[in-house]
Amino acid sequence: MKQSSVLVGRLKFIILSLLGIYLFLIPITVTDDKGNPETSLPVAFLANTALDWIGDYAGLIIMLLICVSAVMSLIYSTAFSSSTKRTITNELFNVNWIWVVVRIIGAIFAVFIYFDFGPGVVINENTGLMVYNDLLPTLLAVFFFAGLFLPLLMDFGLLEFLGPMFAPVMRPVFKLPGRSTVDNLASFIGDGTVGVMITSQQYEQGFYTRREATVIATTFSVVSITFAIVIAQTIGLMDYFFKFYLSVIISCVVAAFIMPRVWPLKQIPDQYSNGSTEQLNEKIPKTHNPITWGFEQATEKAVKSPGVKQFFINGIKTILDMWLAVLPVVMTIGTIATIVAEYTPTFSILGAPFVPLLELMQIPYAKEASETLLIGFADMFLPSLLISDVPSDMTRFIVGALSISQLIYLSEVGGVILGSKIPVSLGKLFMIYIIRTIIALPIIVILAHIFF
Repeated sequence: MKQSSVLVGRLKFIILSLLGIYLFLIPITVTDDKGNPETSLPVAFLANTALDWIGDYAGLIIMLLICVSAVMSLIYSTAFSSSTKRTITNELFNVNWIWVVVRIIGAIFAVFIYFDFGPGVVINENTGLMVYNDLLPTLLAVFFFAGLFLPLLMDFGLLEFLGPMFAPVMRPVFKLPGRSTVDNLASFIGDGTVGVMITSQQYEQGFYTRREATVIATTFSVVSITFAIVIAQTIGLMDYFFKFYLSVIISCVVAAFIMPRVWPLKQIPDQYSNGSTEQLNEKIPKTHNPITWGFEQATEKAVKSPGVKQFFINGIKTILDMWLAVLPVVMTIGTIATIVAEYTPTFSILGAPFVPLLELMQIPYAKEASETLLIGFADMFLPSLLISDVPSDMTRFIVGALSISQLIYLSEVGGVILGSKIPVSLGKLFMIYIIRTIIALPIIVILAHIFF
């Protein structure tokens, strides 16, 4: 590389990565509507400001986005189902029939709620109306700014810089190759679904074994900081966001240490997609140490990073993907699950055996908390939605942090895993979900008792 290109690459890596860290990781103090100071993150502040600006139009925008997703998915998945072109529209709308049905149901629910007609179980303030008015507007705004600014963390060398420094601990601690560090960080910092897609490609290309790919997808594909912000806002604990996300990280790291050493992940064969069992060799060159090698890799990444125009084009693509793929799923799964929770004793029955355990852990409102433990397998937002009215900060903290730490939820990450090339079944995903819950719950409870 030319010296000038290297200098530009280094500057882009340092400046833009620091800007990304500031937007997504550094707490700031802002004033609420009543003039009281509160803690937030810059990206959350931007999202809230945007919501205040668009006001009542948020509901209309959400309804139109979900309807467009449903109609276009129906068209593309029928008339253009055989198309393999890598166009934006084809990637957004050419999905399998299950997701088409989910998007259509989401559009029906959105129309019912926006125009205030239809079944009472859907437009009830504790079911569809709650999802539509309380959750989706926040997602609408947060997805916009996250989609626009996440490349600052992902595309300018930050992950490449951190990767080599963590590589020496990956194999002995997590039983994973060093190259998975960037993948895992992308999942933690960016988005779990992105991590799953990276992992699937790496497995197909022969860089991960079947066991490694499954471990990464089911252990490190945590929802992004963006989603954690949404959860913290939903349960009213943005003032505790640092402690909240720290609890998530600690519980997930402990789970990542234990899970590869127990069934079912331990029994998955270490076999590459081509049938080979010979482990790949990844070493830092002898002429470098982890810091200098990471800096060199980061510089190279920044040199090849997109320009201003492509940066915004990529951001718009990400925003559209989040809006048109995630919003309908949350509308559908969230409404159906809250209907089940509101009108049937299903989750009370499933959660009843956990009540004595939660009471033993001295968790306030143990019965209400127990009803959220298994519902998260359907969608990660649901536990927080169901617990949001409980008066105990500690209980809301525990349920919110646990819902993120459970990791596998079918409305997004779990669905992406099942649709990927990674060979893992629905039943195995559910068992991994249960085991993660058993590991994470006591850790989060201990931390909650310390913080509260």
